Amino acid sequence: MTHTEIGITADLIRDLLRDQHPDLADRPVRLGARGWDNQLWRLGDDLAVRLPWATQSADALLRKEHAWLPSLAPRLPLPVPVPQRLGEPSERFPRPWIVTTWVPGEPADRAPATRAVEAADSLAAFLTALHRPAPTGAPAGRGRGGPLADYAEGFARQLEEATAMGLVPEPDAVRAVWEDAVAAPDWAGPALWLHGDLHPANVLTADGTFCGVIDFGDLFAGDPAVDLAAAWILLPDGAVDRFHEAYRPAPDAATLRRARGWAVLKALVCILIGEAGVHGRPGGKATWGPPGHAALRRLVAADHR
Repeated sequence: MTHTEIGITADLIRDLLRDQHPDLADRPVRLGARGWDNQLWRLGDDLAVRLPWATQSADALLRKEHAWLPSLAPRLPLPVPVPQRLGEPSERFPRPWIVTTWVPGEPADRAPATRAVEAADSLAAFLTALHRPAPTGAPAGRGRGGPLADYAEGFARQLEEATAMGLVPEPDAVRAVWEDAVAAPDWAGPALWLHGDLHPANVLTADGTFCGVIDFGDLFAGDPAVDLAAAWILLPDGAVDRFHEAYRPAPDAATLRRARGWAVLKALVCILIGEAGVHGRPGGKATWGPPGHAALRRLVAADHR
């Protein structure tokens, strides 16, 4: 089922709750946000309902969050949407859905972090706490966390597309950052827990710094460079070095090089989504473009130092 086949309304959500979680059915329901994969509806003041609406893969991602995030959340220093209930497919809605805690804040694509030191320290503390060895049976990363070279074709295609649209002023410099990252040694440490999708719409801000992290559907175990790339996308100018100093254990040079490669990939995706959308979804998200452009500028400038 896709968003063209399922009409999600407040009445539908109330009906689903009455059927499966009647103790929550009398709470006020109002739309929170529509994402690529899920819709988010507020349920009273402290809960939210997430329902898949645009991709088949979202079903498994919601179940993964429900299975793993409750045990990880207590050790994380920023609020995250902790699953409280699982809704099973039914005649009313033939897909799984979850009830989570509500995390207040504004997405960083609409309200970027501005307090460099506080934001760098907050992001470093969050990833230091999350990046612990994952147990046997932890989910794999669908390619993320493996060799960057596996993404060479996708990188080349995205860079070509963005360059053809006039969105990348220094494509050769961007390619140089990528090639250096691909040449770095692979991760040889244990598979660590990773968020896996730390783009600006999945990190929340308040008062100029980070106040929450959402959407753990891509949670998996692997190379921490995937998450460390977020520093280039999320932090204001001049804060990346502070982040690297605060993150523990201190990342080695090879990990930092790989992180720059992942950051290039994330930046290009943000830019392309910001202009025209990707993956067959209509339209773009204009707020995703600026952090992507800023990340490429920072990455190229750092490479020239």
